[in-house]
Amino acid sequence: MHAEQAFQHAHLRTDEKLYRVVKLPANAIWAAAGVLAEVALPFSALIADADEVTLVLPSEAWDAFKERLPDYAEFPALYRLITFDAELPPDLLGFIALVGRILAEAGVPVLTYAAYTRDHVLVPADKFQTAWDALRAAQERAQ
Repeated sequence: MHAEQAFQHAHLRTDEKLYRVVKLPANAIWAAAGVLAEVALPFSALIADADEVTLVLPSEAWDAFKERLPDYAEFPALYRLITFDAELPPDLLGFIALVGRILAEAGVPVLTYAAYTRDHVLVPADKFQTAWDALRAAQERAQ
């Protein structure tokens, strides 16, 4: 399967929620994981590297839990989720590059996340409709 084919057949899905992207110190991994376990909502992400923990969760959940996680920083923007609802093989080349190009040409910054079989992007909430329209138009042109 090629990236263009996968993109053409991927159903775009969103959940109408607003998301926060938060940075925590690297040693906050257990506290962040505990928050996600309590939130238990369909989309969230936790990424830990040597320097920091990044947490993505619905804005209302963050508002309820942020006092438990000191020393945080958050992006000022709220984000919206777009999911590419298709089972994407792990050896698929260029899918996110294609999505990134479409969104860059539309003037939309993007944060990308990959699950086991589906890819997701977060776009600034104020640019969501632009992103959605650009992706749908690109799918229609590909047909």
